[in-house]
Amino acid sequence: MKNPAHVVTVGAVPHASPPLIAAVSVLGLALFLAGCGQKPAEPPAAATGDAASAPGAAAPATLDTDEEKVLNVYNWSDYIDPTVIDDFQKETGITVKYDVFDSNEVLETKLLAGSTGYDIVVPSASFLERQIKAGVFQKLDRSRLPNLANQDAEITAQVALHDPGNEHSVNYLWGTSGVGYNEAKILAAMPDAPVDSFAMFYDPNVVSKFKDCGVSILDAPSEVVGTVLIYLGKEANSENPDDLAAAEKVLTSIRPYVKYINSSKYIEDLANGEICLALGWSGDVLQARDRADEAGNGVVIKYRIPKEGAVMFFDMLAIPADAKHVKNAHIFIDYLLRADVAARNSNFVNFANSNAASFEQINEEIRTDPGIYPSAEVKPKLVPDLAESAQFTRLLIRSWTRFKTGK
Repeated sequence: MKNPAHVVTVGAVPHASPPLIAAVSVLGLALFLAGCGQKPAEPPAAATGDAASAPGAAAPATLDTDEEKVLNVYNWSDYIDPTVIDDFQKETGITVKYDVFDSNEVLETKLLAGSTGYDIVVPSASFLERQIKAGVFQKLDRSRLPNLANQDAEITAQVALHDPGNEHSVNYLWGTSGVGYNEAKILAAMPDAPVDSFAMFYDPNVVSKFKDCGVSILDAPSEVVGTVLIYLGKEANSENPDDLAAAEKVLTSIRPYVKYINSSKYIEDLANGEICLALGWSGDVLQARDRADEAGNGVVIKYRIPKEGAVMFFDMLAIPADAKHVKNAHIFIDYLLRADVAARNSNFVNFANSNAASFEQINEEIRTDPGIYPSAEVKPKLVPDLAESAQFTRLLIRSWTRFKTGK
């Protein structure tokens, strides 16, 4: 979730909702937490052949398509192993035209305007839920997705709370929002820094100590406000105007100490030491850690899920209603659902996937990292980011604009 949007064409050769919804979501989350990453979903009824009988097998992509060999993808920046695109193109002959975005709001604006020009998009589940109601997605043809058999049953049940029957989408990757920090700079500025707490951002007496070394906040209104509410001991998905006002008061108090509000720039800036503290997405912070390690610049980046809890998100693969290359889109989604491909993506981007068949192929340091796959003690504190009512969204955006502009 994450560089300013740009076009990348890779050649074929070279985050209080209604009580009932909240209650159901908690139930679904309980299912997810009970057995995350362990149990593949039942194969879809229409799936047949080797892919259905042997989940996770790296079978060649099924080229059941009479469309021009082009696919237009709109995904979060820094959110796929580039070699996955290269190999898909070599295997299928389909040229992938790949654009990126760094906020759900940017994607939603394009979707609601219509005529996006994209065949696959990757909204977070809370946004997907209301976008489905707006009719911007078409239903998936499950008979074209035999690798659905690889998906984790509990996560599939959880995301079905946003997409009933999993008719319009498949989970791609998931993660949390938490504390990313430059260990040396933070400890130099505050030796007893509470790095396991949202106080790092939301206590003015704490965050003010990091102003000189640089603080960034995600440009993700619902998720950030949710984290503030968690810090205040309130319901993360509350739509109570008083709770929103309380969150805005906190954000206003810390605004003078925030260098910028952005959902992608912080990855590189953490890695090269330009900032020392980021409210960021789990995998992105860990990508910054890896980049710093590769550069050998002495920067040590760490990620912590706050002790108060955290907002969790699910990013979904979906096909817009006006997609021009629907068959190609299904081929690519099914390719991403291969166990070996899912593992490669998790290994590259440091985000957890929902592909149970891929788990043993994920690098040990990733599947055992509690910042990526949270521990049993932390899991109960993770809160799903639920869809908001249209009325609350208007209030939220106004509040967020005041925070961003400082007015």
